[in-house]
Amino acid sequence: MSPFHYDGDTLCCEAVALPDVARRFGTPCYVYSQAALTDAFSEFRQALAGRDALVCYAAKANSNLAILQLFAGLGSGFDIVSGGELSRVIAAGGDTSRVVFSGVGKSETEIRRALDAGILCFNIESSRELDRIEVAARELGRRAPIALRVNPDVDPKTHPYISTGLRTNKFGVPFDEALALYRRAARCAPLRVIGVGCHIGSQLLDPQPLAQAAARLLELVGLLEREGIRLEHIDLGGGIGIRYRDESAPTLAEFVAPILHLLRDRPERLLFEPGRRLVGNAGALLTRIEYLKHGVERSFAIVDAAMNDLMRPALYDAWHGIVPVALRDIPARIYEVVGPVCESGDFLGSGRSLAVSEGELLAILSAGAYGMAMSSNYNTRPRAAEVLIDGGTMHLIRRRENIEELYAAEFLVR
Repeated sequence: MSPFHYDGDTLCCEAVALPDVARRFGTPCYVYSQAALTDAFSEFRQALAGRDALVCYAAKANSNLAILQLFAGLGSGFDIVSGGELSRVIAAGGDTSRVVFSGVGKSETEIRRALDAGILCFNIESSRELDRIEVAARELGRRAPIALRVNPDVDPKTHPYISTGLRTNKFGVPFDEALALYRRAARCAPLRVIGVGCHIGSQLLDPQPLAQAAARLLELVGLLEREGIRLEHIDLGGGIGIRYRDESAPTLAEFVAPILHLLRDRPERLLFEPGRRLVGNAGALLTRIEYLKHGVERSFAIVDAAMNDLMRPALYDAWHGIVPVALRDIPARIYEVVGPVCESGDFLGSGRSLAVSEGELLAILSAGAYGMAMSSNYNTRPRAAEVLIDGGTMHLIRRRENIEELYAAEFLVR
């Protein structure tokens, strides 16, 4: 059930009316429900009950410190893809022994920082990365825990920009090269082989591609066992989808059931790296209509949020529900919901039926994942505030930037 609901004619998040959020913190503003975040994590716990499993929240989906802190308090591990995300996890009180470090371009500095922090595992994505981690571990006098992220060449049936498990993608080690790399790593004293993993894509709504990928991983696990290489965990990545519009999104228990059945006799710990599934529907972007512009062919609702605040519609042609914060008994019109950024691609929704007037608020739903995390300062626009709702309490978890901050690191030439 969505945490965003109407109380009479007014849209609320939990027990807080969204107009109150706008009055206190302005717009555009990201609003998150603590209850929805907690419930989403609990869904994983329940679906994986009775199995040795670790949920590692994908920090890239929404890396606000307060959200990382919340998940850390619930016992979550973390999936990171940069040294910056590692610093965020540490600042939020996360347990570094529950951190897996993914990503194709880990720098030497990032690797050394992660080794010093005592992370759970590096997800290796190339032979050259294996070389770099081996050198860093030897120089630091440490043993680096590693797993190979294997590319199973499975079609995830999702948008091509968020497909990551095909042989044409930049991610992971090709399946037919993995055994040789494992042999090499197992002979290398500074490396400790502990796992295998995959990540086939994002916004997955059909469990069968991931089950197919898990079956491929099991083939490799069997080959490794015959060579005396025993693993501690199998990491199945993340990417489990949510309902944005009219998708048929399975329950988490339904999604993981074929995977758990396939791995029912395996002793290895299971790792999952969810991002969107934990935060996507827990957040909305609150924005105000600046102008209604009625044309011959199209009418536009020009709002104070833009593609720099929520990139997904412009980047993926992604669909987000857009609803009025105040229900009004006036005629509805079909609008293109657009922002003030100077780009034709600056749109947040197309062909939306809205009964609204200038100055009123809109809520752009399902914006908790890859919203604020992908935002920018394009057109010298300060990024939005972020607010966490807990029952009837509003917590400002990121203040709005001011314009002077945006050029504070720049220098005039004298």
